[in-house]
Amino acid sequence: MSNPFEDPDAQYLVLVNEEGQHSLWPVFASVPDGWNTAHGPAGRPDCLDYVNEHWTDMRPRTLAAQLDATV
Repeated sequence: MSNPFEDPDAQYLVLVNEEGQHSLWPVFASVPDGWNTAHGPAGRPDCLDYVNEHWTDMRPRTLAAQLDATV
């Protein structure tokens, strides 16, 4: 069985959690607690484009705020 998170022909959602972290999620799977849909459903390339455009700082939001406050 192939990995449903890497199926190039599947439809996906882009999920975002409170820390601003993004995840590609297959539409057939329930959205886990603590995550919200930010984009989709759409094809994998479109969702990856969304992630690349919107998730530019890989640090969790709280860590980024702490580090930015010390500068």
